Amino acid sequence: MFTGIIAATGTVTSNEKHQNGWRLQIEALELDMTDVRTGDSIAVNGVCLTVVNFANDGFGADVSNETLSCTTLGHLNKGDKVNLEKSLLPTTRLGGHMVGGHVDGVGIVSDCRPDDVSLRVRLRVPAHLTRYIAAKGSICVDGVSLTVNHIEGAEFEFNVVPHTQQMTTLGDYTAGREVNIEVDLIARYLEKLLVEAHVIPPIDKGVTLALLKESGFIE
Repeated sequence: MFTGIIAATGTVTSNEKHQNGWRLQIEALELDMTDVRTGDSIAVNGVCLTVVNFANDGFGADVSNETLSCTTLGHLNKGDKVNLEKSLLPTTRLGGHMVGGHVDGVGIVSDCRPDDVSLRVRLRVPAHLTRYIAAKGSICVDGVSLTVNHIEGAEFEFNVVPHTQQMTTLGDYTAGREVNIEVDLIARYLEKLLVEAHVIPPIDKGVTLALLKESGFIE
């Protein structure tokens, strides 16, 4: 588990087919690795990966075909910056929200503009993810815990404060960039529970405002 509070950024040193599959190597000079062991989890741009080796002031992780198919990790090139977060401890401050490191889909930056000292970013996400995104709710973008300001159709907006711009890759965003999206864990599990309890119809039928009113969840 993670919190979406990025500890450091790292640099991709290689990302290629390995004899045992796909291997991603990250230089992590700014990340405290003293307590990291082989088998531990580190989130790379929001994707939970298992450390398999230590080399060149960083670590390596194997990436499955499933992960390559639903995240942006396969598009990383040597020299690219990535957001890094070690898995949380029971004593960790939960400064963001509960993040699993299991990406739900890939979004695309549709607009990025200054908003006073902040950066206002607009993202387009796959249509099936919009039902999990709510104004003032939490969303994880490339491993960063953020608050949704506004949602309209398949697009939503959030602000990136100067500190987050400096500490993560979000300050480098431009229109057209692909990013990893993880929706709120609670929303996903709540939907599954309601569907299986026959309170709401199966996912492919959708959850409407009218249905929630009929079911007594809202007035």
